[in-house]
Formats: sequence, structure tokens, C-alpha cells
Amino acid sequence: MLDILSITTPIYILILLGYVLTRVGFFSKADMKVLGRLVVHVALPCLVFKSLSQSSVSEVMNVGYLLAYTLGSLAVIVLGYFVSSFKRGAVNPTFRTFWVMGMSCSNSGFVGYPVLLLTLANVAGVALAMNMVVENLLIIPLLLFLAQKSENSEHVGVKGLIGSLLSLFKKPFILSLMGGLILSIFEIKLATPLAHSVSLLANASSALSLMVIGGALVDLPMRGLGPKVFSVVVGKLLVHPVLVGLAFLALSDLGLASTDPSLKMAAIVFAATPTMGIYVTLAQDHGQEDFAAIVSLVVTIASFFTMSALLWTMKFTNVFH
Repeated sequence: MLDILSITTPIYILILLGYVLTRVGFFSKADMKVLGRLVVHVALPCLVFKSLSQSSVSEVMNVGYLLAYTLGSLAVIVLGYFVSSFKRGAVNPTFRTFWVMGMSCSNSGFVGYPVLLLTLANVAGVALAMNMVVENLLIIPLLLFLAQKSENSEHVGVKGLIGSLLSLFKKPFILSLMGGLILSIFEIKLATPLAHSVSLLANASSALSLMVIGGALVDLPMRGLGPKVFSVVVGKLLVHPVLVGLAFLALSDLGLASTDPSLKMAAIVFAATPTMGIYVTLAQDHGQEDFAAIVSLVVTIASFFTMSALLWTMKFTNVFH
């Protein structure tokens, strides 16, 4: 319990700091949007570029792990869209996309990885690298594409889809993915001054993202959001890890997934972490930051209890020592 609290407490402190600084007027909510854009367009691309460029291709080629985590995450997205189709009244397509994003995108780097270092240190680094590949190469780009498509619904057909896809590839986030992969594949190392500059910007993404969450909570209307937020909490902390676990079981039966129990549990731990730290900053570009901020706060608090229960279960069943 104390180990988990030591990991999550800094998250709460930075969210609180962002809230207090905005509440007392040191920053305005408009300032927080500027900080959010800084994260999305500069710091986050540097983080993704750094993570992928410093990982060897061999580290991220456990096909069973990649396939299981991908299938589990995609299943959450499909299930989320299916459930939302039964909600009363018209559901804003852009809101639906970020509602689903809250359930399917994990805080792998800043919560999952520290937890694994305490529990499954032998596979923590490899599992993080593979999660970064799945989340940053597939899940997040897919959801950003769906969000962009929902805002340009007048462009229909193949031509519209191609146009939306091409415009997505102009974003710094996607360009950093491509650049990081190229350096990884060809084992190219950045010059030391440039590498240090990228690291400094990458390290800023976590703290700024959490402060943006706190600032976005100031004067936020909560009425009517309870059921929607609760559904994301359940989807992220319970449904996502269950579906990833089921994906491993199904692939294992087919002989396609690793039998290493440590890797399986690492994937489940990652899926059980709260929503990614840059959730709010990504939502800002689409006008969904208010809902995303509430989700991030509630799911992070709730994850203390759900992850503690998961880790206790892992320890009780002797998955780790």
C-alpha cells in the first residue's frame, strides 16, 4: 500500500499545485491551455521520440505481448463505442472518442513503470518499451484520427478518409514516432548536446501535463458528469486489464503468446494504471479538456485502491516475490 502511495502521491501533488496556482490567479485557464499545447506539440513528441529511439528493435519484438496488449486495448475501444451507441439522446462524436480514450490509454511511463520496478523489475524495461510501441504507434494515433474525423464529418468516402489521415501525419506527435522508429531501426545515435536537449523537453511533459489537469479543474461544472466519469473509471481500471488478460489467454491457447507469467502480469498492470497523463492536453485541441480533467483526477484516485488490490492478488498468488 505504501509503495503504491509513494508512486501516486507526487501525481496528486502536481495536480493540486496546478489547481492552486490557477485558483489564486497566478495562472489563468487560458495559460493552462498554452501549457497544454506546449506539451502536445513539443514535450510529448520529444518523450515519444526519446523512448522509441533509445529502444532496440529486438526489445520491442515480442509478438505475443504486442498482439495481446493491442487486442485488449482495441476491444476496450470497440466495447466503449458499442455501449455509447445505447445512450439516450445524441452523443457528440468527438466526446465519444475522448470518453473511449479515457478507458483505453494507460499511464504506462509515470505509473505503470514505477510499479513494475517494485514488483516485476526483470521485465519492467522491456514491457514499457513494448507498451510505448502499442500506445504511441497504434492506439493514440487511431483515437486522434477518429477525433479528427468526427470534426470533419462532411468529408465522407475514401477521399475524405485519406485527407484526414494525411493531415494527421503532419502532427508533431506522429512525426516524432516516425523519427524515433527510424533511429531505432538503423541504430542511429543523436549527438550528445541534441540528445540532452530532447531529454530535458521530454522530462517536462509529465509535470506540465499533471499541472494542466489541476488548472483545468478550476470552476469546472460537475453537474451531470457523474455517470459518464464513473463509466470511464470502470472501463479503465477494471475492464481494460480484464480484456488484456483474456487476450493473453486466448492467444496462449493458440500458441501465439509468451508463456512467461511475468510478461503477462506486466501487461495487466499497465492496463490497470490510470489514464495517461497527457489525456487532458490531447483533449484540449478538441474542446474536451473539462471532462478529461475530471476523469483524470477521479481515475487516478480510484487507481490507488484498484492497483493495490491487484498487486496484493499478484503477491498472494506468488506471481512475484
